[in-house]
Amino acid sequence: INLVVDTYTDLMENKSDERVKDWPLMSSPIPTLTICLTYAFIVKVVGPKLMENRKPFELKNTLIIYNALQVILSIWLFREALHAGWFTTYSFRCQPVDYSRNPHAMRVAAGCWWYYFSKFTEFFDTFFFVLRKKNSHISRLHVIHHGVMPLSTWFGVKFSPGGHSTFFGMLNTFVHIVMYSYYLLAAFGPHMQKYLWWKKYLTVLQMVQFVLVMIHAFQLLFIDCNYPKAFVWWIGLHAFMFYFLFKDFYQQAYTFKQKRKVSVTQNGNGAMKNGSAVNGTAITNGSAKVNGTTSNGTSVTNGSIHKNGNALLTQHKNAINAEIHAANGFISNETLRNRTFINNAS
Repeated sequence: INLVVDTYTDLMENKSDERVKDWPLMSSPIPTLTICLTYAFIVKVVGPKLMENRKPFELKNTLIIYNALQVILSIWLFREALHAGWFTTYSFRCQPVDYSRNPHAMRVAAGCWWYYFSKFTEFFDTFFFVLRKKNSHISRLHVIHHGVMPLSTWFGVKFSPGGHSTFFGMLNTFVHIVMYSYYLLAAFGPHMQKYLWWKKYLTVLQMVQFVLVMIHAFQLLFIDCNYPKAFVWWIGLHAFMFYFLFKDFYQQAYTFKQKRKVSVTQNGNGAMKNGSAVNGTAITNGSAKVNGTTSNGTSVTNGSIHKNGNALLTQHKNAINAEIHAANGFISNETLRNRTFINNAS
């Protein structure tokens, strides 16, 4: 136990960046870990329980304001990442951390801290799902992604606020500009849906982001660079994990769903072959065609359609049987009873 305590103390006091040790939440990972665990408990247990017997909140204006603020924050953070040196003085091959106290290095470190803080503000994505009773949106991927990011970025700020790892932050803030712009438009209401056909490409953009981060991080395993190898593995494996989580989500939400739609279409647009029909239209093996009319044009007017889709011949059954017998040669009562119809509600 003493060895663990001594190692932890040495890590926090002697191996971390002296410049950030007195900044909010930077003294220890415990507060950040506690906040993340509390978040997960609220959104998976407490929140849904409290909302169980309540009506969902209408939060249209709140969501518009929130998403607009997230877009603004993401734009500012992206600008800070560019100011750090990406696309100008920073090297994509190897960029060590500047631990000096010159104004530029301090601004980069401060930008890293604000990026870390922004991960807490994103908890409201999930809180709003809870209040609106959108529990299906609170998936494993969603909670893991939001719950892990603050702790992950805490270590980055504590030990290497700047340099190579800020590539991840730059890409992530750009993705969030696009993502929260989508959420902002969606918050205005259903009339905006026709402009939001690109929803699934948000997930593709996330996956591309993680692939680029993996390549950018793991390249340092093969070249000599004055950057902590521990953070190379930390960032690379982080991106690796989230790539496959997002890939699984994409397959469940889009690929498999599309395959199911194609399968249904190939099976007759959902219609069955034993006399069932969709939207009131019967199918081919001798059953009535449309609105109770038999295939030879004989009107069936006295049939009562049950709400579950079964035709119940409640009046003049014998007269109907006689008409169909005369028109088709012979259809037994047992055959007619086995005809099935599905109304528009089916």
